[in-house]
Amino acid sequence: MTFGLGTFSAADGVAFPGLVVDGRVHDLRPEFSDTLSMLNDWEASLGRLRELAVALPGEGLALDSLRPLPPVASGQVLCGGANYYTHLEQLHAALLRKQGDQRSDEELFAEGRKFGRSRLDGEAFVFAALPSTVSGATDDVVLWGPGEQHDWELELAVIIGRGGRDIDVTDALDHVAGYTISNDISTRDVMSRPDVGMTDYLMTKVRPTFFPTGPYFVPREFVPDYRDLRITLKVNGEVMQNESVDDMIFGVEQLVAYASTILELRPGDLLLTGSPAGNAGHHGNRWLVPGDVMEGEITGLGVQRNRCVKPA
Repeated sequence: MTFGLGTFSAADGVAFPGLVVDGRVHDLRPEFSDTLSMLNDWEASLGRLRELAVALPGEGLALDSLRPLPPVASGQVLCGGANYYTHLEQLHAALLRKQGDQRSDEELFAEGRKFGRSRLDGEAFVFAALPSTVSGATDDVVLWGPGEQHDWELELAVIIGRGGRDIDVTDALDHVAGYTISNDISTRDVMSRPDVGMTDYLMTKVRPTFFPTGPYFVPREFVPDYRDLRITLKVNGEVMQNESVDDMIFGVEQLVAYASTILELRPGDLLLTGSPAGNAGHHGNRWLVPGDVMEGEITGLGVQRNRCVKPA
């Protein structure tokens, strides 16, 4: 019996923790107040959820009749970057072309491949976002200015179930409660700050609604090998990203272990693992505009559908 776990609201707007079984959502109140409280005692909670998943099929509310909220009220949002080989090949080739490199596309992508493979000689790259940016799997994405080059980055995300510091890579998966979907929306034309010579992640990524997440998370035990998953993102029905997680450079284990050397991981933390290939720059700078609809899916983790809107 497989199941998911998330946070939902019905017409009354009241949030509740829900167990997702066969497309139906079972309200877990009053036994559980929210998903974060479950994660704070994850092993015990997981045992009880297994029992409920067997006992409850046929009851509950239809998943598509509810509004999926972010699965967990995350305290820390961490993002892996530069973490897919093909994505780095595309980005590096595009950067060389932008800088005036006149070599053929084939030569530029060969240079990009060389750059991507060189990442294995370094360390994982992780940066922080803010929980205020996280939105639900069907919420509108507001295309805030300044900046107009709004881009998508559909990613496999990890929900931490057991915290810690200096976690050994061989133990890292034991700290993972489950997997979900997150879309790291980024405004590319404000990423660079020439006045200070640095990258402005706050302006580029950390805006309200820029991290649609969910619709729920699936416990790790139901995902035998996360590298077997496939990430697919469509914009207005056109496939933009379609990549296996196996193209990931640093795996979930390495990202969790690396992040724990910098800060203390806590139950409920959200860790994105990086974007695969197929961003807007690879599609002729086809940036998001109001009215676009993004549909994101990762094998077995549900589906997102987010409409892009202009600020009110």
